Amino acid sequence: MTTLAHDATETMQAETRPTIAAAAVNAVVNFLRAWKNRRAFYRLGEMSDSQLADIGLTRADLNVVVGLPFSADPTAHLGSMAEARRIETLARLTV
Repeated sequence: MTTLAHDATETMQAETRPTIAAAAVNAVVNFLRAWKNRRAFYRLGEMSDSQLADIGLTRADLNVVVGLPFSADPTAHLGSMAEARRIETLARLTV
């Protein structure tokens, strides 16, 4: 019975190691994704107002999203804002 308890401990430690490694890799991947999305967001800030209007955004949209935490994807929020504006515009045109 002692050997079974010993084997169970080794198995549990072996299962824990990949989980810790996977968590570390996920943390790095999430950080890199957030950094990439922030860089894309800052490039939007360099666009003119007419360029932003072409993709359905305003300078005010950028000001709203700039306060989000680093881990939040600003591009996803901007995409949903642009989509909501597009739907609202289409609704006005059909009335």
